[in-house]
Amino acid sequence: MARNRAPETSAAQEARVDWDRAAAGFDDEPDHGLRDPVVREAWAARLGEWLPPRPGHVLDLGCGTGSLSLLAAERGHRVTGVDLSPAMLTRARAKLAGHDALFLVGDAGAPPVRERSFDAVLVRHVLWTLPDPGRALRHWRELLRPGGRLVLVEGVWGTLSPVGIPAGQLTALLAPLARDVRVQRLSDDARLWGKEVDDERYAVVAVP
Repeated sequence: MARNRAPETSAAQEARVDWDRAAAGFDDEPDHGLRDPVVREAWAARLGEWLPPRPGHVLDLGCGTGSLSLLAAERGHRVTGVDLSPAMLTRARAKLAGHDALFLVGDAGAPPVRERSFDAVLVRHVLWTLPDPGRALRHWRELLRPGGRLVLVEGVWGTLSPVGIPAGQLTALLAPLARDVRVQRLSDDARLWGKEVDDERYAVVAVP
């Protein structure tokens, strides 16, 4: 059963409106829509490495239109997706029609789900946007079942005014929370992005 939702702040309301507006064109980016079979296969292979080998319950936070949720579901996982944008979730529900998936409107930093319910918490390009990443990580750890894992895909983008969270900063935040933290660099795999990139992109798999 989902928890009662906290009142939404004005910043969250503005973000919801912005993402609702972006939903129609969100999948046009190669790594968002995964429409290119090469890009799709690259992400499917990575999720095969990062997610638990046996089917379990995966929480996809900031799931957007559900492209990674779909790949997880195709591997046999039961998926719960959370996103701030109802318009994004409308597309995610259509994309995962017929799969074992549930989508909820909510804040990725404090999702409306029960603690100790998931075998993996999957979060791509979301942590750096949150006001208190450390607090979010501590909360996400409590959502995991024993033996569960955090799968975090992040990076630093831009040159003049870079945004994001460096891998070193993220691993430092995870150090007191997880006994096993593995970093995998992603910048050199153009298949994931549909183009060559020269900024910092990486994944972290952390087991508390």
